Amino acid sequence: MKDVHAMAPARGQLTLRSVGVSGIRKPLAVQRTDRVHTLTATFRAAVDLPSERKGSDLSRNAEVLAEIVDRTALQPVHSLESACASIARELLQRHAYATEAEVEASAEYFLERGVSDAKRSFEDFALFAGAVASRQAKGGARVRRWIGAEAVGMTACPCAMETCRELLLAEYPLLADPRLGGLPVISHNQRNRTRLVFELGEDAEVEADAMIAAIEAAQSSPTYAILKRGDEGRVVLDAHRRPKFVEDVLRDLLASLPERFPDLPDSVRVRASTSSEESIHKYNVDAAHEVSFGELRRAAPR
Repeated sequence: MKDVHAMAPARGQLTLRSVGVSGIRKPLAVQRTDRVHTLTATFRAAVDLPSERKGSDLSRNAEVLAEIVDRTALQPVHSLESACASIARELLQRHAYATEAEVEASAEYFLERGVSDAKRSFEDFALFAGAVASRQAKGGARVRRWIGAEAVGMTACPCAMETCRELLLAEYPLLADPRLGGLPVISHNQRNRTRLVFELGEDAEVEADAMIAAIEAAQSSPTYAILKRGDEGRVVLDAHRRPKFVEDVLRDLLASLPERFPDLPDSVRVRASTSSEESIHKYNVDAAHEVSFGELRRAAPR
């Protein structure tokens, strides 16, 4: 049978950086500290394509995904990013013509959360991971990995809060009492979506739960699926006691990372982004930054 994929392209003989398959959904079993957690993960798997080949052998990508992911039902993997790394390495083995393989994955992730211990339920978060395996001249492959998490919480605007405080003081002079100086007042709120990504070497490890905890601590308040009236009041008050711009969320998140992840080397790079879905404006507000752990440590107050 003629191998059409191995034929020369009719025109445009260019090396293509990435050709692959995407949207493949698989159950991936991950060994957590106290249990096996099965993620419903969506994968993309691709390799580069040399200029002399018409096409990539895409069925091999689907085969590798099936072989590695399916066997986690019996042998759970350590993490989502380690599964991506294993798949990327195997793709280079199956595609002898490729010099680089890239795998990306996303998954819903659930953690038990609650405004109080009496009202806890599983709240949803998002995980993202990936790996790039590059063929080395002396044999073998070098692998770069990344792991990310996203959490949805809320922010309260500090600017509107202070403006409201001044307006209320004009109407209610009793609010000038120094004993009320720390009293939070009304402000407009936003649903805040914040994402944190670590670019890791082959040996560094990051716990997804710790990433989510860092994100939630940087927002004005977490949000919850189950809230009774009293709980709603508590969440609103908590958020208004910690009013934040998106700039505050981003800076507080990044500044907290060296203490939260003390074992990560200076070479690890961090990408963080945050977006607040505005309630009184016709637009959203975004902020993003990329930095190394070394830079974060040097920027920390002495």
